[in-house]
Parts: sequence; structure tokens; C-alpha cells
Amino acid sequence: MTALSHLQAVLKQGHFAVTAEIGPPMSANVNLVRQKAGYYKGYVDAANITDNQSAVVRMSSIATAAIVQQEGVETVFQMTCRDRNRIALQSDILGAAGLGLKNLLCLSGDHQSFGNDPQAKNVYDLDSIQLIHTVKGMRDDKRFINGKEIKTEPQMFIGAAAHPFAQPTELYLISMGKKIAAGVQFFQTQAIFDVEGFGDWMKAVREMGYHKQAYILAGIIPIKTARSLKIMNDTVAGIRIPPDLIKRMDSADNQEEEGMRITLEIIEAVRKIDGVAGIHLMPVSSEQITPVVVQRAGLYPRPQAEVQ
Repeated sequence: MTALSHLQAVLKQGHFAVTAEIGPPMSANVNLVRQKAGYYKGYVDAANITDNQSAVVRMSSIATAAIVQQEGVETVFQMTCRDRNRIALQSDILGAAGLGLKNLLCLSGDHQSFGNDPQAKNVYDLDSIQLIHTVKGMRDDKRFINGKEIKTEPQMFIGAAAHPFAQPTELYLISMGKKIAAGVQFFQTQAIFDVEGFGDWMKAVREMGYHKQAYILAGIIPIKTARSLKIMNDTVAGIRIPPDLIKRMDSADNQEEEGMRITLEIIEAVRKIDGVAGIHLMPVSSEQITPVVVQRAGLYPRPQAEVQ
């Protein structure tokens, strides 16, 4: 298949890719979205737009992605199964394609009990694997789930999440294989702090041959403070933070600079792991730090890969 997007072209041509997350505002503040896009222009291959992350109401992922692309930054829009049935999912895929969006990350979505509307009803008509299969069928077979023909099919580079530290590892590797079989072309992992553990997981991924079937982008959260690390370690499922790393941050005179040093060390280490095709930065409402990380990691300027 030829590259459908700039991100796919970057990966296809063998460049080390950089994507970074943008959290949509909890308002209709378009100027804030444009400001965040401005931080990323020229520094990332695509901006990843979250879809009501943590089950909190925000500007829609598709609308935010369309605004970001108006600012000259390609996007990956996230789509969760939590809030939409199959009709709405397929409708949004068509709408996104009509707006020129080319990269899609298929997710189950955080359970509503984690957000500030725990009384909300979830949908989960499809799970993430079924959503992946649906997008692939719409693109390649020009068919909706019900078998009806699509005259102008959506062109999407399909991604999904991977969880290096979720247990049991074997079960999550099986799920990863199912996602590949359903049509996934790239994975974005949960945040990496334990590089040695991530290396062990990547060894298992290579043994399964998954790295040759889908591109793997290692998730990186830029470290700010020891307190933020402790909170993540205690509250975020699927993250493993080595005690020595927290101790190092605790003893630092300048935690912000020490956090940046550790972040850059993690990026340098994951770049050396066979099968890692890029990184996905998750700055957690601090999008302005992304260009600093990219520059100091030696990942700027970004390649000028052409969509073919």
C-alpha cells in the first residue's frame, strides 16, 4: 500500500517518527487549539488528538484535529468505542475523511467512572479490535459493517494502543496480534519509564514478528516533578516507574531540569531498541515543552517525507 499520510510516509521511508499529544480544551476555545498547534509545527510528524480522555467532556477529537490541520500540522485523531455505537463510529470516520484527516487511533476509551460524569452510560457496541476491522473494511473493501457499498471510501492509516507493562503479558501480546490481524498498521505504547522492562517486552514483540507487521511508537511522558511521578505510579494503570528514578528526582536540586535529563535519556535508550520505529510524546497539558524535548533529543529538524 502507498503512504496515505505524511506520518505513514515518514515511517515507510525508515525515518524515526515523532508524534505528540494535544489535549482538546474543555471549552470551545479555538484560539487555544491554534496556540497548541503552533508549538508543534515543524517539530512533529503528526499531532495526536485525544478523544475525551479520562472520560471528561472536551472539544471533539475530530473538530480539534481539523483545526490543528488548518495550522499546517498533520494529525492522528483518536476514536473511542465508549461513546458511540457502530452507526456513529462509521459516520464519524466518513466525516473525518471528508475533513482531510488521514490517521486514526482506535481505542476502547477510559471507563466513565474515571471521569467527572460517572453516571454517564457507556456504549461499547464495538470493541477496539472490531473498530479496527471496521475501518479496514471501509477503506479496503468499500463496505460498511452491514455490507452496504461505500462509493467514496475513507483513506485511513490505522493505529491502536499497546501496553508493555500490563499483566498478564502473554494475554496482551495475543491482543496485539489480534489488532494486527484486524488491520492495525501502527501502535502507540503506554508511557515508558522502565527502559529495561520495555526492552524485554520488545524482545517478545520481535519474537512474535509484530515489529515487522506494524510500526511501534514508544510512549514518552516528559518528566516534570517527583510528585507527578509518584501520582502516576499510584494511579495510572499500565505504568511502571522504577523506584530509583523517583529517588533520583526526589534528590534533585532542580527537578524540572533533572526531569528533562531523564526524559532525554529514556528517548536515547528506546531509539537503540530494535523494532522501535518512533516515539509518541505525551506532555500532559504542557504542549509547549514538546519542541524543547524534540530539539534536545536531536530529533529536529523533521524529515520531509512525501506522500506517494
